[in-house]
Amino acid sequence: MDIRSGAFSSSSAPDLTPAPTSLRWRVSTGFAVLKGCAAIGLLLAGIFAAEDSRTLTAALVAAAILGVYALRDVIAPVRLAADLDGVTVVSGYAGHRRIAWAQVERMRVDARSRGGMRSELLEIDAGEHLFLLSRYDLNAHPADVYEELLRLRGF
Repeated sequence: MDIRSGAFSSSSAPDLTPAPTSLRWRVSTGFAVLKGCAAIGLLLAGIFAAEDSRTLTAALVAAAILGVYALRDVIAPVRLAADLDGVTVVSGYAGHRRIAWAQVERMRVDARSRGGMRSELLEIDAGEHLFLLSRYDLNAHPADVYEELLRLRGF
């Protein structure tokens, strides 16, 4: 298994290490911790600073939603894994689905600009199922992940 850091190598010698046979991309641990801390902060702010029931309810609902997303990051941190046989993608809240390379009909990076913001999604089309993975899910640029998947698949 190979986990890429994105750091540049200072060596000018050719890289003689064998190509990886499996790769994994996971949610950023720091961002998951930030979501958990924000959920706790909203919970405490709602309990101690709410003067009326509407504010308390809004803070508790926001804390619960953020807490559920943070819990998902803890339960299923690996959103995409790939090896020579296929890919494993997160499915539903925290489940995983294994897809053989033969079942993958198409992979592409969908890049869009909306409101001055650019977003990229890695699309993995497996017939009846379409899996969309963002930079947040992969903790890497979707275009870079796409290139790694093509290299691993042998294209």
